[in-house]
Amino acid sequence: MKRLPIILIAGFAVLYFYSSADCDYGNDIVDAARCQIGKTVIYDPAYHSLTYPDGDIPIDRGVCTDVVIRALRTALHFDLQKLVHEDMTENFSCYPNKWGLPYPDKNIDHRRVPNLRVFFKRQGWDLNISKRPEDYRPGDIVTCLIPPRLPHIMIVSNKNNRTGRPLVIHNIGDGTREEDRLLEFKITGHFRINRIQ
Repeated sequence: MKRLPIILIAGFAVLYFYSSADCDYGNDIVDAARCQIGKTVIYDPAYHSLTYPDGDIPIDRGVCTDVVIRALRTALHFDLQKLVHEDMTENFSCYPNKWGLPYPDKNIDHRRVPNLRVFFKRQGWDLNISKRPEDYRPGDIVTCLIPPRLPHIMIVSNKNNRTGRPLVIHNIGDGTREEDRLLEFKITGHFRINRIQ
């Protein structure tokens, strides 16, 4: 019986550690995304040949996916180029075939929103889509459709507007910015990153 309190204390310590880690996790992602503001100033959807792994285009340019790629690399040391490429190589039929490619392309696959949506879901990171601002936490990743059907991706900020709705950090055409646009477009995915499966 004397050991029970020690076990309980250890259990509470583990729960506290993981709940704190989840909170810090999101803020780390936000900080890494926010660091791109003022550095990534050009929207550049061009195809680029990249080194592999850890390939990137020049920091002054990119698209919405590059904000996420750079933030996860900086905050969590996740190399989405390598992770997505390896998963697509093993599970190519699970990914959208919108571009008519017969095999994965390590230069571009991780820079496409539909591919990231599939990869995030395959990692078990997907959450229910909601129109309630309070359901979105700092560091969450949200995909949406910009009319008419342009896929977009953004990171939920730890700053809110005057009504309490979280801002987002993204590149929607003028470089990386932090803006009040979370619920402006039709949301197609809501993800919260915890670990690689």
